[in-house]
Amino acid sequence: MNSKILLLVTTLFLNSFIKAADVKNSVQSNLKTVTVYRSGAELIHTVGSFLRQGNNELIIEGISNQLDVNSIQINCPGTVTILSVEFSNNYLGTSEASPRIQFLHDSLDQIQKELDRINVSITTTTDLLEVLKANRDIKGSQTGLSVAELIKLMDYYKNKSIELQNELSGQREKQKKIHVLIGRIKSQITEEEKKNTKIAGRIHLQLSVAVAGKAEFTISYITQNAFWTPFYDIRVEDIKSPLKVIYKAKLVQTTGIDWKQVKLALSTSVPNQWGSAPLLRSWFLSYINPVTAMERGLARNRIQSFSDDKSALQEVVVVGYGTSNPVSSSNSKEGKPLYVVNGAIMSEEEFGKISPASISKTEVLAESAAAATYGSRARNGVVIVTLKDGLEDYVSVTDNELNVTFDIDLPYDVPTNGKEQTATLKEYSIEALYKYYSVPKLDKDAYLLAEVADWEKLNLLPGEANIIFEGTYVGKSFIDPNSTSDTLNLTLGRDKRVVVKREKLTDYSSVKFLGSNKLQKITYELTVKNNKKDIVKLMLKDQYPLSTNKEIEVELLDNGNASVNTDLGVLTWKLELQPGESRKIRFAYTVKYPKEKILNLN
Repeated sequence: MNSKILLLVTTLFLNSFIKAADVKNSVQSNLKTVTVYRSGAELIHTVGSFLRQGNNELIIEGISNQLDVNSIQINCPGTVTILSVEFSNNYLGTSEASPRIQFLHDSLDQIQKELDRINVSITTTTDLLEVLKANRDIKGSQTGLSVAELIKLMDYYKNKSIELQNELSGQREKQKKIHVLIGRIKSQITEEEKKNTKIAGRIHLQLSVAVAGKAEFTISYITQNAFWTPFYDIRVEDIKSPLKVIYKAKLVQTTGIDWKQVKLALSTSVPNQWGSAPLLRSWFLSYINPVTAMERGLARNRIQSFSDDKSALQEVVVVGYGTSNPVSSSNSKEGKPLYVVNGAIMSEEEFGKISPASISKTEVLAESAAAATYGSRARNGVVIVTLKDGLEDYVSVTDNELNVTFDIDLPYDVPTNGKEQTATLKEYSIEALYKYYSVPKLDKDAYLLAEVADWEKLNLLPGEANIIFEGTYVGKSFIDPNSTSDTLNLTLGRDKRVVVKREKLTDYSSVKFLGSNKLQKITYELTVKNNKKDIVKLMLKDQYPLSTNKEIEVELLDNGNASVNTDLGVLTWKLELQPGESRKIRFAYTVKYPKEKILNLN
């Protein structure tokens, strides 16, 4: 008995000691800064803890549940020496339910209470029906009932039975709907709980402390459970207005911890890249297939610029202007200036509550100019303040040597739920040359393109683009800046009002036999018509075949005044069509080849 008591006391003592040690040495970190890369993210935490002199064990909680251990960096005071670093996941830690999950649980409790009330009503109604059925037989002294009394009793039984049956049917219908709703809420709770919010990591430090006291630590590391992808909104009011490119980002993170009020930055670089320099290897020659080489050349055939005048396209970037202390420069004389914020007059006290980070531009009017606009109340000058409008005004772009970084000045919240969050980074207004482009051999429609010069300054990345033309969503396109050269061509959609037709003219095509060879002449006619009210600049393309066999001879007889790329066999016409104008273009070529052979000349 004494041994059991001793064992119990020893166990309780050890458990209390372990819990006390955990409380003493375990601290929760604060996530301060996050830099999200195209793949991965760098997280920076801060934490403070009181350390005693000598050896200490410190467990830092609230770390991402998956990270690159080699990337862990810890800064600490000079009086602290880090002996070892160990990372692990805390599967037993309790996590606070998200507001969404808590809301669903509260809703489920209310609906469950309503279901319980309905179940009680169903039971009560069922019991009443059983009582009614059990007493419907007329026996004993009741057999002497008159006909009138019997009819009255039967009517009561009928009406009451119908009433209870209808009530029971309605209650069961409510019960059925509530069961369906409960099933949906439980499924949604299960979906929310799958969002990687319950498992966080921890870093275990072995420390040697020279002087006891409060120590501050900064921990940084790389995790792969976060990324961002660029996408764009391209807005065009009409073909006479500048093109607007709205740079956006889709941000996803499943690091196991919610990012709350963090300083967020998005970088175009990718961490953990191999840094080894390239080495030359043996170069072995081999024969190539000329047809394959030609197809690759055609794949590199790009849309040319409609105009050779590149200076006509200039980029205009919309940026804001901030000020650190607009009040100090407003008026050096005695008296308070008048504050006008976004067109509304504001008191000095209200103005003092505005965060300096929210100010986009400040303008100070002197007494004379201020009085002319605002009257005698502006005798001490006017401070005109324009506040930032939208998230893009809080984003600053840093063009580094190897990457571009978008710094968001507002504290940001990103839950660890694996769902995409959209952030607007920048909006650019660009002068563009609008042109129509058509290849009737492949597609009968004409496409409206926006030709942009100096696009390198936009820091574009490959990504999808939503096209909004004249206030209407047209569709999606894809921006691939890696495949462009001097100009960037953005497809804005099809325009049915520019009609293009391609027709093979049989009257101008012929077949002749010259000995063992066949000479075939082919003529095409292209018809274009502008049904719009504005002048249209149209780039029209077609092609004639090329030969890689000495038995096959191709000759371009008539190029139709096109610009000819003899290497690719591509014909290009740059047309300017007046409203309602129609134009026809012909081109012809001949192909000579052995008459026993068959060629596909369509």
